[in-house]
Amino acid sequence: MHLKTDTKEKFHEIKVAETHLAANMTAELSSLLNPYLTNPIKNIIIQLTDVQTIDMQAAEALVSIQQNFYDNGASFVICEVQPQVEAYLDEIQLLETMNITPTLSEAWDIVQMEEIEREFFGEED
Repeated sequence: MHLKTDTKEKFHEIKVAETHLAANMTAELSSLLNPYLTNPIKNIIIQLTDVQTIDMQAAEALVSIQQNFYDNGASFVICEVQPQVEAYLDEIQLLETMNITPTLSEAWDIVQMEEIEREFFGEED
């Protein structure tokens, strides 16, 4: 799996450089993303700009990874999802469970807001 990572002050920006997110990539995806939870900067923004198709198992894995991040006091935002992928996620009834924004800028905003909320409510480690 090809990923491009850029670390910012409050989050890691990870771009999936694949046109198809397949079921056989889910274990690799989990093993690549979950270790970020042990970093001082735990928040993740996943850019799916290049992804044109996604398997149900890969979508379910993203939901599971997202939940793991939130359970561990970290943000996990998906952005720049292509219309056909978004339509498929809606069709398989996962779209509403995912934290998806149209743009990278909006994803940054969500991470920043969630960081402020965690600090305000004292949930940060």
